[in-house]
Amino acid sequence: MDTAGTPSLDRIRIGSAPDSWGVWFPDDPRQVPWERFLDEVAQAGYEWIELGPYGYLPTDPARLADETGRRGLKVSAGTVFTALHRGPAVWDATWEQVSRVAELTRAMGARHLVVIPSFWRDDRTAELIEPPELTAAQWADLARGMERLGREVRERYGLGIVVHPHADTHLDTEEHVERFLDATDPDLVSLCLDTGHYAYCGGDSVKLIETYGERLGYLHLKQVDPDVLAEVVADGVPFGPAVRRGVMCEPPNGVPALEPVLAAAQGLGVDLFAIVEQDMYPCPPDRPLPVAVRTRRFLRSCGA
Repeated sequence: MDTAGTPSLDRIRIGSAPDSWGVWFPDDPRQVPWERFLDEVAQAGYEWIELGPYGYLPTDPARLADETGRRGLKVSAGTVFTALHRGPAVWDATWEQVSRVAELTRAMGARHLVVIPSFWRDDRTAELIEPPELTAAQWADLARGMERLGREVRERYGLGIVVHPHADTHLDTEEHVERFLDATDPDLVSLCLDTGHYAYCGGDSVKLIETYGERLGYLHLKQVDPDVLAEVVADGVPFGPAVRRGVMCEPPNGVPALEPVLAAAQGLGVDLFAIVEQDMYPCPPDRPLPVAVRTRRFLRSCGA
């Protein structure tokens, strides 16, 4: 504790991401231009960023290094989407995508690759793409595929994968996340705990950190509005429209409370990135910056 009574979260590195500016796609007329994102994320007081959707930020490493460097920004991770539960047949297509992102991630000096499983229902129409529950064979394919991905990414690019449980994917609830962690090699597969997505799916972030802390490799900081969430669950609303309803809200107005989450992460005694993701696609272009400034101020008040 410092003299003011605020815990010093000296193992937590705070950042933000294009997602906090309403960016979900490489190119979309409803999104802010990438130059504005970089200007504003630095203005809001963040030092670390993620790459976001591949192709949103410049993919030439020299240009991106110049653009981030002159704004005082550094890259913490890249992000990829995978469907490895579909078995070895999807490996080549998966690797083609992963290798592009991993190459840029490494070139920017980052050490993490955030891996998000594919959705089981369409993010816009709610149409079922595949069953929400995996078969035993698909669970095995998912576990072995993620281990292979972790091994290949580390050997070829020197990066560690952190797998991101996400609403409307097969890695969502506490039961599914624990099953996945128990089925995968800790040396190859770590977890990116997104506090908002885990709460959206009924999970307890502090409990997960206390139970599986050695598997935690990365954090996304996010909150859900419990009243909107109750409506979304009751109405069977898919994730995309749920975001448009405001299910993800600005901290500290939602759940989970971030102070105990950050304290539990600090208690692990390892350096961790904690990247703010304020899901709000699509949003007015002037909305993100004030939210980002307030969020950074709130996290400083928590000691981060």
